[in-house]
Amino acid sequence: MPERGQETGSQTLRIDKWLWYARFFKSRSLASEACSSGRVRTGGTAVRKSSHNIRVGDVLTFNQGPHIRVVKVLELGQRRGPAPEAQLLYEDLEPPQKKTTSTFSGEGVMREAGSGRPTKKDRRETDRLRGD
Repeated sequence: MPERGQETGSQTLRIDKWLWYARFFKSRSLASEACSSGRVRTGGTAVRKSSHNIRVGDVLTFNQGPHIRVVKVLELGQRRGPAPEAQLLYEDLEPPQKKTTSTFSGEGVMREAGSGRPTKKDRRETDRLRGD
């Protein structure tokens, strides 16, 4: 017996359920909110309802934090399983770029990741270089 919101003939699933199954959102209500606010696109068209049905082969575009995700639906899924199982539901067409880490958000002063907090001497040298 098909679930509510699922058609029997052409195998579809609600977009909010699929995004939750594929572990892009922590809760189904967050996935539903993203859909209803128009932040999720399927085939270039903004989705305005969380009840929008998707099928295998659809391409979804949405933002996840600072990254824009573009994924192709490979399977619909039956449940929200562990992460390795969820990764089988989609193909990532544009893997997220690695974010550069910086402990100073000023005028381009970059520090190595994990180098710790700057000392007073480091701050004075930075100020001297910036002309402050």
